[in-house]
Amino acid sequence: MSKDAKIIAEEMQAVVEQMRLDDIEDNPDVENEFFICDCCGENKCAAGSIDYNGYRLCNDCVLLAETGFALGKIKNTEELIEYIEDKHLEELCNYIKQEEKRKSN
Repeated sequence: MSKDAKIIAEEMQAVVEQMRLDDIEDNPDVENEFFICDCCGENKCAAGSIDYNGYRLCNDCVLLAETGFALGKIKNTEELIEYIEDKHLEELCNYIKQEEKRKSN
């Protein structure tokens, strides 16, 4: 990673973390609200999540998106979703397995 890319990534990390903290400060209950991220497919805390053109991204995926946008590596949210599609599918499979276990007990 180039020095400029590292600086951009570090700046984006600070900005996205501040967004998460601001959400918690504005509404402390948000720490207990969870959703399935449209990008990674994980059950994530709503704090710091953002809606991008109808896709709700968790704070971790917001970091990936904003860093990718800033570095010119991705043009839109759909590209990010395509890049990590395997992770999303893996999370969906894990969810199905957990539900099957829960129902069989």
